[in-house]
Amino acid sequence: MTTSVKNNFFPPSLISNIQQVLINRSDVDVDAAGVEQTSAKDNDPIQVVASATSSAERSTVHGNVCEDSEKEILLVTNGEGIDSHGLTSLLEALVRDSRFNVHVCAPQSDRSVSGHSVTVRETLAACSVDINGVTAAYEVSGTPADCVSLALSGALFSWSKPVLVISGINRGSSCGHNMFYSGAVAAAREALICGVPALCLSLNWKNGVSSENDLKDAASVCLPLLYAAIRDVRKEKFPKSCLLNVEIPTCPIANKGFKVTRQSLWRSSLSWQAVPANKHPSAGHFLSNQQSLGMKLAQLSRDASAAGAARRLNSRRKNVEIESVGVAGKVTSPQTVKKYFRLEFSEKEEENVEEDLDFTAVENGFVSVTPFSLSIQPDIQGLVTNWIAAALASEQ
Repeated sequence: MTTSVKNNFFPPSLISNIQQVLINRSDVDVDAAGVEQTSAKDNDPIQVVASATSSAERSTVHGNVCEDSEKEILLVTNGEGIDSHGLTSLLEALVRDSRFNVHVCAPQSDRSVSGHSVTVRETLAACSVDINGVTAAYEVSGTPADCVSLALSGALFSWSKPVLVISGINRGSSCGHNMFYSGAVAAAREALICGVPALCLSLNWKNGVSSENDLKDAASVCLPLLYAAIRDVRKEKFPKSCLLNVEIPTCPIANKGFKVTRQSLWRSSLSWQAVPANKHPSAGHFLSNQQSLGMKLAQLSRDASAAGAARRLNSRRKNVEIESVGVAGKVTSPQTVKKYFRLEFSEKEEENVEEDLDFTAVENGFVSVTPFSLSIQPDIQGLVTNWIAAALASEQ
């Protein structure tokens, strides 16, 4: 369970930590509010906050977990948003034994099918979030690729290169061509572009069958692979310049083991449905309920600009706008036809597929591990197969 911290006040635990850090420093005085008083210029509120925050980042973390410089830094993100059960399950598994300094940078709302889109010419907001056991966490009003790019830029965190980026756990298949639609895979791909090894984790979720406990089981199933990856990245034994797209079967605890696979041509069926003009929601209602007010206002601004331009044009042309759901035919000037559609994803059955493809392996109960590289590596499957066999043997 996560709780957003969206105001300018520090949590009590963080204030306490800041006080302790400042008290231990002999060259400063600390007032009752835990604010550093070094010189007259520190009376500026912005400078005071910056000073206190930088001290806290060096010596403390969120959730009263001591930062240990010997611990590996992990960056965790996802496509479904910071409040998703898949991300929560993964984080609970990673922080359980306090092995790592876990940092989170994830979308504030569901962006699971945003692909590798990034936000330009708009300002993104990064808001701190308190997650138990996590070193630091932010929700970002952007795409999964935005989140990883920002986190690795050095502008958000004090570091710029964690040992590994983990994206997930995504609730739905990222097999085959779904990989290109997936925001979760795009987040891992963005890490790879930035030179950081990455894994994307997805559960083959099936409505009416899967439950939240399956996400917890999926996290447990993947832990040996994650531990092995972190260890071997440090030893420079992890396969170079590739990300691993990991797909967990619908029943994780009954899996038959890990299997290195090739990307299939499978994808969900895309179905565009015409929406009747008298039933379609307004443009704002098509937005996710979790999207930020800022994004909605930006969209309204763009719509207003477009509407203004349309009015100026129509005042000259005296066009008549017609709403329709019928198949497009010949449009006679000066009429403008407006239609409304909604895209739905549906499952598509595959037949006569090869055994070493991702979709087939998952359907047969294996945990599919599909390597993806930004460059052509002819034997990448063989390299990953050999690495997994050796790495998991060492974990046992």
